[in-house]
Amino acid sequence: MTVKATLEKDTTTRVWGLTPRERLVRALSRMKGVVLSDDATIAEGDDVLLLRGDYVFDQRVLEGLVGSHQVVLRDPADHTLVAVRMKVASGDVQLADVDTTGLDEMTPGEIGLGLQSKLRKFDTPWVARVEDGNRERIENALYDSAYKGVTDLITKWVWPLPARAVTRFCAQRGIRPNHVTAFSYLLTLLAGVAFWYGAYGPGLIAAWLMTFLDTVDGKLARVTLNASRFGNLFDHVLDIIHPPFWYLAWGVGLAVQVPSIIYWLIFIGYIGGRLAEAAFKTAGPFSLFIWEPFDSVNRLVTARRNPCLLLLTLCWLLGLPYIGLLLVMVWTIISTVVLVVRVLQARQQVSRGAAVTPWLSRVDPRAERHRLVVRWFVSSHD
Repeated sequence: MTVKATLEKDTTTRVWGLTPRERLVRALSRMKGVVLSDDATIAEGDDVLLLRGDYVFDQRVLEGLVGSHQVVLRDPADHTLVAVRMKVASGDVQLADVDTTGLDEMTPGEIGLGLQSKLRKFDTPWVARVEDGNRERIENALYDSAYKGVTDLITKWVWPLPARAVTRFCAQRGIRPNHVTAFSYLLTLLAGVAFWYGAYGPGLIAAWLMTFLDTVDGKLARVTLNASRFGNLFDHVLDIIHPPFWYLAWGVGLAVQVPSIIYWLIFIGYIGGRLAEAAFKTAGPFSLFIWEPFDSVNRLVTARRNPCLLLLTLCWLLGLPYIGLLLVMVWTIISTVVLVVRVLQARQQVSRGAAVTPWLSRVDPRAERHRLVVRWFVSSHD
């Protein structure tokens, strides 16, 4: 089935470098089964999607509209008709001319899913009219929507505000996500070389800057709709491969001989942790870290790059770089054991005939707002 999309109205106000109409064109052109009406003539009996071109639509709302039938969407703020998904009785249909009788009126939260598995978060889908007075608010909302909900403690609580400023700087100057990722590759090499030669101070500066830019490139790709398969691979290859080699370089740079067993345990633990996360998908088609609240809290501190880099940094500041390496080894093994146990528990639950589902899909953001874990990992645009 082909859905023909047509856009009405526009505004010159730009959000993350794009007008709302440009954002919609870019988003819709990437959706399977959708053809912009500029490229196709609407005829009687066609499936159409009529959209206000001066609005920003959460991607989940667009996907929900395309997959729906005979649906009307209004702006919750003032009940303005902003989208209609229907089969037309005749061509040349406009939003203002649509007879909504018999069509289901829905809210953004009903059209789109709150759970975003890829970003490991739950937030409320939304739409908003773009005006000069609310541009920054909408940019911030898009940025927040692009940010992972369940992640490490540094990415979650330290990087968001400075990363938003740098993301805005890049968007305004046409700096693309892959440019940022390429610079991250350079910083990764510089940090590794510095660690290898025992220059821990400069190495840590390069390493932390790399982790910061690793936050920026993904957000820049999402808010500017410049994400690509190559860019995703370009970024993830770096993310997955480099951490244990940093720890190896750190050990080589020490003034003492490090037993090889320490390196072996770090590499085995790191690879084992990654494999455990992949193995969990045989129990549930989502990230292990959103299975239960414990897993989301565990993700804050599990032995990934940023928590381990924090251990190395604190120990270096205390003049104990060797202890830092030992702590990374111990924490990596402990974290991997925890992940393996969780995978086994999930498989056992499935074997008993019980479904494994993400806790974020079961939570009521309003009724359970008193729970700290809900405030940490669930957001709302209401």
